[in-house]
Amino acid sequence: MFNEELSKRDLAHVWHPCSQMSEHENLPIVPIKYGRGATLVDFDDNEYIDCVSSWWVNIFGHANPYISAKLAEQAGRLEQVILAGFSHEGIIRLSERLAKILPNPLNKFFFGDNGSSAIEIALKMSYHKNLLRGRNKPLFLNLANSYHGETIAALSVGDVALYKKVYKDILIRTVSTPVPMNFARDKVSDEEALSALKATLERYGEQLSAFILEPLVQCSGNMNMYSGSFVKKACEMARSYDVDVIFDEIAVGFGRTGTMFACEQCGVVPDFICLSKGLTGGYMPFSIVATSDEIYDEFYGEYDKAFLHSHSYTGNALACACANASLDIFEQENVIERNRELSKFIRGEFEGLLKYDFIDNFRQTGMILAFDLLEFSNPRIGWEIYKRGLKKGILIRPLGNTVYFMPPYVVTREQVEFVVSVLDEIIGSLPRK
Repeated sequence: MFNEELSKRDLAHVWHPCSQMSEHENLPIVPIKYGRGATLVDFDDNEYIDCVSSWWVNIFGHANPYISAKLAEQAGRLEQVILAGFSHEGIIRLSERLAKILPNPLNKFFFGDNGSSAIEIALKMSYHKNLLRGRNKPLFLNLANSYHGETIAALSVGDVALYKKVYKDILIRTVSTPVPMNFARDKVSDEEALSALKATLERYGEQLSAFILEPLVQCSGNMNMYSGSFVKKACEMARSYDVDVIFDEIAVGFGRTGTMFACEQCGVVPDFICLSKGLTGGYMPFSIVATSDEIYDEFYGEYDKAFLHSHSYTGNALACACANASLDIFEQENVIERNRELSKFIRGEFEGLLKYDFIDNFRQTGMILAFDLLEFSNPRIGWEIYKRGLKKGILIRPLGNTVYFMPPYVVTREQVEFVVSVLDEIIGSLPRK
């Protein structure tokens, strides 16, 4: 069995993320041989429908022929060049295209190499900008239940205890404010959240550099979803206290919520927007912070005003080729409209699971659908679903007791039907008490 052999070799050396490695003594690692569309195939030729877009990055399918060809073409010409004092055609073209599709005035771009890096860049830019204006504002404001990455500053501005509580003594200073929620265990209305935000701003406003939030969906926060109306009101309130707004669209950008960018549904343009994941169609680690001429100009002039932040692979030519190819697909295939129709079909199929009275908070935003499981004695019911799903041909990774479906945009209707049938079988057989 090729899988078993490779799994043993893997466990001899590889430390996997978001994992308790001891659990893989009984659950082998799954080595993947290749992928096609929304399907992954292991070395024993078992197939798995990728219900999580391989951690939300793969939007146009595995081994997409068009993106693969553009990547190979670029690799034969230029793989990387230092971006300090140099450039290349791919990054120039990508920047021009992003300036056209992002809302005004977001037309200046700083490049990183992953989502957490983008968050760090935006936080530093906001703080540094305020220093240049003669104001030391050392605090950042976040929403409760938020997640923004796992480097130190990014972890600091998140609020998921599972990831950050161990590191609390080395994090930067942040302030949290409630977020609208509709979980059975914790309900918070828009009005309650906005009232609390106002009180927080009155207390800390002069010290706050920026307010960071995920528009519409807190993905790692158990797929908590809230309205664009709340986002707009919260951002307007923050700006009335001269607090910058940072949108983390790392997971929700590039068509995931039903529009190209989630901010389009919020009626507000942030001072900074962080992009990654789907940016390259899931091919290459890459991230961008988009901002305005007004903020860019604050750093312009003498050398001691410069934003001296860098990554070795900043603006990588291979990643830019994948990002440009991804934008080509958006332009050529009417992806957004197709996703809207597909999301309706997905909802219709998943609604069949509502026959179970222990399913609660059934919700959907674009190509993200989620629901919660109530009254299960097993605190890791999601892990049990994950294990059973692998045996039946689906890769699904619930967040606690939240089951979510966030597939590549190329998932077929037949695959959706299969996923629902498998979940029906699994959920219906789970021990409740």
